[in-house]
Amino acid sequence: MKNILTSFFLLLGFTTLAQPGDRVYKSSIHSPKLFKAGDIYSYPMLTLNGGDQLELHFDDLDGDIKNFYFTFQLCNADWSPANLQSPDYIRGFQSTRITTYRNSSIGETRYTHYQAFLPDRSSVPERSGNYLLKVFRNNDTTDLFFTKRFLVVDRKVSVAAQLRQPYRQRGFLTDQRVNVVVGTANSRINILSPQDLKLVVLQNNIWTSAAYVDKPTIYRGNYFEYDDDNLSFQSGREWRWIDLRSVRLMSDRMRRMVDDSIKGRIDVFVKPDAERKQTIYTYYRDINGIYTIENSDGYNPYWQSDYVYTHFTFAPPGNQAYSGRDVYLFGELTNYLPDESSRMVFNAESGVYEKTLLLKQGYYNYSYVTLDAGSRELNRFSLENTEGNYNTTENNYTVLVYYRSFGARADELIGIATLNTLTGR
Repeated sequence: MKNILTSFFLLLGFTTLAQPGDRVYKSSIHSPKLFKAGDIYSYPMLTLNGGDQLELHFDDLDGDIKNFYFTFQLCNADWSPANLQSPDYIRGFQSTRITTYRNSSIGETRYTHYQAFLPDRSSVPERSGNYLLKVFRNNDTTDLFFTKRFLVVDRKVSVAAQLRQPYRQRGFLTDQRVNVVVGTANSRINILSPQDLKLVVLQNNIWTSAAYVDKPTIYRGNYFEYDDDNLSFQSGREWRWIDLRSVRLMSDRMRRMVDDSIKGRIDVFVKPDAERKQTIYTYYRDINGIYTIENSDGYNPYWQSDYVYTHFTFAPPGNQAYSGRDVYLFGELTNYLPDESSRMVFNAESGVYEKTLLLKQGYYNYSYVTLDAGSRELNRFSLENTEGNYNTTENNYTVLVYYRSFGARADELIGIATLNTLTGR
């Protein structure tokens, strides 16, 4: 399948990074979720040779039974495929069939729900690094249905991170900058050059806006410090939300709900949103852009939930379209990608941007972002107009440290640290 290429402007120059990412290739697949087993709010991450597992869920709206299989592909720090064959990093079978599935019940939407736990004991990752989970049909890897990212870490170095004010005056009150120190003393690696290490910093586990650095600011023996404005991020503000856990009772952000049993569909109209950059910043608890599959109407959220046509509306100032910029619905519900599938359409008659998504019952965070019209640099989206940037906003940061030894053909993930802005100052 065709990879998505995104460009990142680094302090060291202009670098193109391959990012296949979380993608759905068949229109019948909806709500793919991958997380640590038992924790619906977690990011999918494993410890090498550990006993932890990931939990996979997804729906096929064709409603039939398909022979789905999964495998994983090892990738480098920039998500380009590693120059290794699958037997070099998978111990056991190279693919595993998904044998747990169930037809939907109660709801009006007909679908088949599939679930699996991985790694399976007969198919286990043998190396640390970035992995792309691939789900395909009939054990044919060319018949790909969707992909999901996950990480396997082998902790070999110490990683410390803290938040600091940006150096730039322009971003002093709007951005958040991460300072990172990596220690390799007593580690099991042999570093010949400071560029043997690569650093990736994620805000709220969003790869679209990830910062990639391959050279430390300060290097002294076993001490590597990364401290520059390349590690600054737009702060944004707390995410908007829509509660779809019930289709019997309207939640606080619903304007109208229409249950049409003749057409066999439910429509929810979200209360219109507007720019927030001029409003007073208020902290409230959110889930930092993700969504969860939950149901307050039934017993099991995975096969007793319905699908809802959810209508989003964004009203720009003066009900006039932004000049030279497109507006996108942003969050895990759109795979954090400002592309055609998430681009909102401006309705000149009503003076608002509109977008409709088919969403499963659950709780959803989302934001609005803008991007230069026609731009292919997906990481250059902006929150400035639609949401505003406030450096007191609560965000999570994840620091990933990669290592490639001399002559190696893949990047290893050897260190990780997490940081929250409420406690990291």
